[in-house]
Amino acid sequence: MTSAELARPSRKQRVRTLWISDVHLGTRDCQAEHLSQFLKGYHTDKIYLVGDIIDGWKLRGGMYWPQAHTNVIRRLLTMSKRGTEVIYVTGNHDEFLRRYSKLILGNIQLVDEAVHVTADGRHLLVIHGDQFDVITRYHRWLAFLGDSAYEFTLTLNRWLNHWRARYGYGYWSLSAYLKHKVKTAVSFISDFEEAIAHECVKRELHGVVCGHIHHAEMRRVGEVEYLNCGDWVESCTALIEHWDGSIELYRLADAQAREALIRAELKVTEPA
Repeated sequence: MTSAELARPSRKQRVRTLWISDVHLGTRDCQAEHLSQFLKGYHTDKIYLVGDIIDGWKLRGGMYWPQAHTNVIRRLLTMSKRGTEVIYVTGNHDEFLRRYSKLILGNIQLVDEAVHVTADGRHLLVIHGDQFDVITRYHRWLAFLGDSAYEFTLTLNRWLNHWRARYGYGYWSLSAYLKHKVKTAVSFISDFEEAIAHECVKRELHGVVCGHIHHAEMRRVGEVEYLNCGDWVESCTALIEHWDGSIELYRLADAQAREALIRAELKVTEPA
């Protein structure tokens, strides 16, 4: 069994909603194989693509689009064809799509933001989140500079996990680890969460589902439920709403650890 296959639940689960963000199709660090396997494991009524699914910034500089990236698009189209409502929320890396906002093609909608009502009646703002990032909004040149440094870190991350996989270790994010060790990054994340929570209070919403900062999180910010999908570049995370309205944070690393534990337990119980 490959590490990508470990992203898939042992059997298909029927859930109400999935949220994924920051896939960055068109970049070498996109974990497309893991995402495809994850999507294959679920039947869902609705899936939100919470921005930066396609990396238009990177594609401007040269074409990189392997079959694995096409497979993600095909999987989403198949889900739509089978009845899943697909809501594509635009982000800053796929901002070229914002000129087509409010486009509807069958079960696929393109929007800049949405409001999701959970099974237990909570109203959640669904938005990528770049609108609340001061650097992205007002210092675009700095955003591009930071993106280049981030890309270098992801390259190191890719090679590290290549060797970890060869020696039988699970996925681990170097870039996420470094991000949480740098005080300025932690401060930026906190400021971002506070700004987006304040917007929810203004709109009298119960919470928000966002992406953008590649930091998966489920917590309360004041009276607001803050939910961040994370990404499929470094963390490989998603949000899942079950039929009672409860929301779960999925992490690939946790799924791999559970699979490894199950395999170890089965090996122990096997007859000699």
